[in-house]
Amino acid sequence: MEIAFPEQLISPVWPRYTPIIAERAQGAYIYDQDGNRYLDFTCGIGVTNTGHCHPRVVQAIQEQAAKLLHGQVNIVYHRPLLELVSELRTIVPEGLDCFFFSNSGAEAVEGAVKLARHATGRPNIIVFQGSFHGRTAMTMALTTSKIIYRLHYQPLPAGVFVAPYPYAYRYHWSPEETEAFCLRELEFLLKTQTAPSETAAMLVEPVQGEGGYVVPPPGFLKGVRRICDEHGILLIADEVQSGFGRTGRWFAVEHFGVVPDIMVMAKGLASGLPLSGIAARRELMERWIPGSHGGTYGGNAVACAAAVATVRVIREEGLLENATRMGALLVQGLRALQQEFPLIGDVRGLGLMVAAEFTAPDGSPATDLAKRVVKGCLQRGLLLLTCGPWDNTVRWIPPLIVTAGQIEEALAIFHDAVAEVSAG
Repeated sequence: MEIAFPEQLISPVWPRYTPIIAERAQGAYIYDQDGNRYLDFTCGIGVTNTGHCHPRVVQAIQEQAAKLLHGQVNIVYHRPLLELVSELRTIVPEGLDCFFFSNSGAEAVEGAVKLARHATGRPNIIVFQGSFHGRTAMTMALTTSKIIYRLHYQPLPAGVFVAPYPYAYRYHWSPEETEAFCLRELEFLLKTQTAPSETAAMLVEPVQGEGGYVVPPPGFLKGVRRICDEHGILLIADEVQSGFGRTGRWFAVEHFGVVPDIMVMAKGLASGLPLSGIAARRELMERWIPGSHGGTYGGNAVACAAAVATVRVIREEGLLENATRMGALLVQGLRALQQEFPLIGDVRGLGLMVAAEFTAPDGSPATDLAKRVVKGCLQRGLLLLTCGPWDNTVRWIPPLIVTAGQIEEALAIFHDAVAEVSAG
């Protein structure tokens, strides 16, 4: 039976990117109720890294649902939780050996901030310009990627200070110049706005997500780590969007040779079921006062079973390697299009976390053009999203199972959409 779009019944606070009513999905494709097929390069905003309805994930969910749907962690442990902790120990950076679970990325980020404040006894947090960390009151205060996320919600929680992130394309500097500037400004912030003795942590996305899929220069995170170590400040890595193979490594920090004190994970962790986590050193977790943080559904049995299956699929099916190969193919194709269409001002990314930023001839953000390209792709059966402060960056988030043929199909569609927009 066909279902009508219930616009009047769904809160308009959710902006609509497509009119699609999904009937089913498999692998890299979504099918609507009329049988139309869409190549999904959004992954539910970086969630379905193993593709839609991966058979092994579905089987794990089905089997666990028949055994135990929910066992609250304060009351009972269950096998999926214990198996997940065991699996995560094999993939997280060395030394992160203790875990806490929540439902969403925002919850996990907020939990990480609470942990840092307890562990250090300090109140303040430094974030970086262009960051996105969530939509709760605390995580809105930590978010600077777009004004809409904070609009009419101020005043927000205090104790948050913002340092520049090395977005070299925006600054019109070389990566080296941008990195040096941002590290100098970070040290200046500690001299002028928040004393190191009052700074609990620096919270950073190793690759920025909503802020524009910005990849920092190679030495930036090492510089941040050095400054943290000099002052006894904790480093929190927000791997919500960049984790679980998205960049061709389990976690994006691996590209930069940096180990955080606390790491936040979500999105791709459970292939579509709500689950997030915090990983930290045990000695930090032991400073978190028992009962001062918690949650009813964190570590849900079915979600944990899905996460165990997800980790095993990524490892055993070579999805990290595939993300690296297909990401290189995608970037190569986009850079070829950049030569043909000058309105594609920048192409950047790691693995399958790739961006194409649209820029007008005068150097200003080409927001309208980017949105028209995304709309043109939708009309041709390809789902893409924009991001960045001006929404002029098209982000590419295909599943890690994507094939070369699907990358080529998507690039052909994108070419036609860009050509149409370029022609006026």
